[in-house]
Parts: sequence; structure tokens; C-alpha cells
Amino acid sequence: MALEPVAVHDDIERAMRAVPRREFLPRSQRPLAHEDRPLPIGRGQTSSQPATVAAMLRLLRVPLGARVLDVGSGSGWTTALLAYLVGPQGSVLGVERDSRLAEWGAANVGRTGMSWASIEQATPGVLGHPRPGGWDRILVSASAPALPRALVDQVGYGGRMVIPIRTTLLLIERLPDGRTRATDHGGYRFVPLIEDPET
Repeated sequence: MALEPVAVHDDIERAMRAVPRREFLPRSQRPLAHEDRPLPIGRGQTSSQPATVAAMLRLLRVPLGARVLDVGSGSGWTTALLAYLVGPQGSVLGVERDSRLAEWGAANVGRTGMSWASIEQATPGVLGHPRPGGWDRILVSASAPALPRALVDQVGYGGRMVIPIRTTLLLIERLPDGRTRATDHGGYRFVPLIEDPET
């Protein structure tokens, strides 16, 4: 697939055309790729509804060159969309708890040729993937029962995180003084975010 990084804002539609959902679905689901609804990808997980993914990416406002964490990367589709948005000067790490999905998602992302994106199996007992200075952007594609402090702490200064809490989509922003601000952006349904007891 030939990929051409673009500047942010309504690059979301362009990204979704350049990184087709079909390539990140099991063969049995590929004929349904154009449908605007969640589709099963196995292991009890789904590929989120494209309209929902687009809404989350617009809230996230991913800039070129950003360092991005994709929590619950599943098939790798959102990881690849994020990689398209950040371009080769950025980096995207997807983390996935299920080892089979992580392996499949990593292979899917590898086929895009965007070497600045990767998927790893999540570390047991760790939610997200802490890094010095935090992440510029964090996308969470599973619903938590409450806002996980472990993920909020991984948002860098000036950073943004989009995360569903129960059925509400929240935008978390890290302000210049280090405080965080949360705003509500409507109701959605997601598979549950599984947190280890240690988190």
C-alpha cells in the first residue's frame, strides 16, 4: 500500500481511505468492511465502527511527528491509522493483552510498510506503556468502568487522551501547569477494558 503522510485536521477521511479497514479484518468479515458497524475479529474483540473511530481520531487531533500509544490495538487498524497521521517522523506503539491478536495485529501493521508503527503484547500487570515524558497522544479503544489513573499519568504535557468510560467518550488533556481536564463527548459502546489487579 502506498502511503503519504498528511497534515492533521480533515486528514482523517484521507487516512481511512489510505488504510482500508478490510485489510485488518478476518477473511470472513472482509465483505462487510464497508458497513458502519463493529465487526468481530475473534478472541471476543471487535473492529470498531468506522464512524466511531473517525470521531475518536478527530478528538485526538494527532499532529505530524507525535509519539502515540494505542491501547487495545486489536487487529492493528487504529495503530495503522495513527501511523499514517503521525508520518515517518512520529512513532506509534500499539499494546494488546491477547497474544494471538497482538501477533496478528503486528503482522497487519507490518504489511503497511510504516516501520514507525509496531504492536506488542501488553506487559502483565501494566496498563498502557509508561515512557519518560509521557505520550503526546493516547487512544484507548475499550471501555473502562472508571478513568484509569495509570493511563492519565502517561499523558505528556500538552498531550491528549481519548478513552471511553462506561458509555461516555472522554477527552483528557494535560494542561501546561500539569493539571488534567476531562470533557465529555457523547455516548458510545465498546468492548470492556480489562485491567490487571496490580493496576
